[in-house]
Amino acid sequence: MSTAVAAPAANLAPAHEHEHGFVRRYIFSVDHKVIAKQYLTLSALMALIGGASSYLIRWQLAWPETSIPGWGPIGPDNYNALITMHGTIMVFFVAMPLLLGGFGNYLIPLMVGADDMAFPRLNALSFWTLFTASAVLIASFFVPNGPAASGWTGYVPLSDKAVYTGVTWGQNLWIIALALEFASFLMGGVNFLVTGLNLRARGMTLMRLPLLVWLELTAAVVFLLSVGPLVAGAIMLLLDRTMGTGFYQPDRGGDPLLWEHLFWFFGHPEVYVVALPGFGSMLEVIPVFARKPIFGYRMIVYSTIGAGLLSFIVWAHHMFVSGMDPRLASPFSVTTIMISVPFAIILFAMIATLWGGSIQLASPMLFALGGVATFLIGGVTGIFLGSAAVDIVMHGTYFVVAHFHYTLFPVVFFGGFAGVYFWFPKMFGRMLNEALAQVHFWVTFVSFNAVFIPLFLVGLGGSPRRIYELSSYETLKHLQPLHVIATLAAIVLLIGQLPFIFNLIYSLVRGPRCGRNPWHANTLEWTVDSPPQHPNFSVPPRVYRDPYEYSVPGAVRDFIPQDLAPEEAFATRRVAE
Repeated sequence: MSTAVAAPAANLAPAHEHEHGFVRRYIFSVDHKVIAKQYLTLSALMALIGGASSYLIRWQLAWPETSIPGWGPIGPDNYNALITMHGTIMVFFVAMPLLLGGFGNYLIPLMVGADDMAFPRLNALSFWTLFTASAVLIASFFVPNGPAASGWTGYVPLSDKAVYTGVTWGQNLWIIALALEFASFLMGGVNFLVTGLNLRARGMTLMRLPLLVWLELTAAVVFLLSVGPLVAGAIMLLLDRTMGTGFYQPDRGGDPLLWEHLFWFFGHPEVYVVALPGFGSMLEVIPVFARKPIFGYRMIVYSTIGAGLLSFIVWAHHMFVSGMDPRLASPFSVTTIMISVPFAIILFAMIATLWGGSIQLASPMLFALGGVATFLIGGVTGIFLGSAAVDIVMHGTYFVVAHFHYTLFPVVFFGGFAGVYFWFPKMFGRMLNEALAQVHFWVTFVSFNAVFIPLFLVGLGGSPRRIYELSSYETLKHLQPLHVIATLAAIVLLIGQLPFIFNLIYSLVRGPRCGRNPWHANTLEWTVDSPPQHPNFSVPPRVYRDPYEYSVPGAVRDFIPQDLAPEEAFATRRVAE
């Protein structure tokens, strides 16, 4: 593959001297690799809080008349707060730090052949802004009246009612935390774009970029272009709550639907901001463990760009039941169906890559394949909900809850775990235990499906979401056993993460050491030490080929690193690292 757009001739990333001292090296570091690990650590800690909240939610729905072990009884206000914080944490403080902040920070400079991010100090500021946002959000648990309880979407008038009942600081802190988080990723997005486009190694044309880089850059552009209206909307909501303005209050000339439009104009592109890097992780793993070139590289790139563009004109399918002009339903139904096409192309390209490959079912590959299989369910059910006639019936039910989790869980967690198992040796120079990884995959895959397939059935049975105690509805009592099954599976899903946690901790200390390229992969990050030093490359790399040249006829090995000159790849046999 080639392109007329040439990469910059020189690597312009600043070469920082190796930093010494614990604080400068591991806390206030400007090394993109250390900052990436900080993002990953923060994401893991927030996932513990988000996971604990899901346990409390599911217990309440399965056994509403009992006290929750380790917690006690939950009232309706606490239930609403748990729903709000679970959604907020998992979407904004787990998924984004993991896939954008963590993988993006660590891999973009290494994959394009740069020594660091374009703006290292801005990169550090981005993390610490997110850290502050996380601290503000956690602090909201401890203020009078508790944390925000208006749902993770913050719909007004519920989130705006403090004008009438007095200010509740939990909701205010929620707004401030989101504003800080958005500021953090605005800084990070600028860094991603400048690094990925301007600091490419010699020979790294745009059509030689690894697909993860393409998808991370597209996600950054989508975020940068969509987040502005919601930041403005959040400021207006905070002013309504604290200064008595009336942006969203009909009796003062405002409009409650304005918040929904502002939120979902960002909120639906945000789904793709999270999904694209998760797909990027799977796209890097699948060709390595299929030992085949990726199928349809250019098609995937153009589909990614198309999905990014279409993401800005689908938001109102979340609002078919909101009371907006019903004449808008048809065009948004059409765009919703259209956006399924580029993602279908990406999924079919992954499947086509597997065809005829020499497939190795190592743990990264298992999680990638699990992500593909489960996302297909989320994609198909999304087509149903894209129809206004169907959505009007299903919107307020658990069918939407199941669909949403089948959309995000595959890319965030299956894609995220695929990436962790794949790049852990590069990050730490040690291998994870494969037996524990296999146990982790199968428990996660089976229990996840056991949680959410019953919820599709619950939703089809008419069970409404956002309800504290469903067992009190006489017409829904026959669905209660399905909630019990989903809750038991959710507990297994949470317990199933213990092998992963133990594997991480044990392997950091006792895991077998590995060389530069334990998976025999082609992209540039596998050409440097494990873990890489700072700066990344002792000699600026030169790129000669595409990133996915596996099993090429006439080559001396079944993989050809991007920086390997043609005469070495096809003439001189070298010992595999």
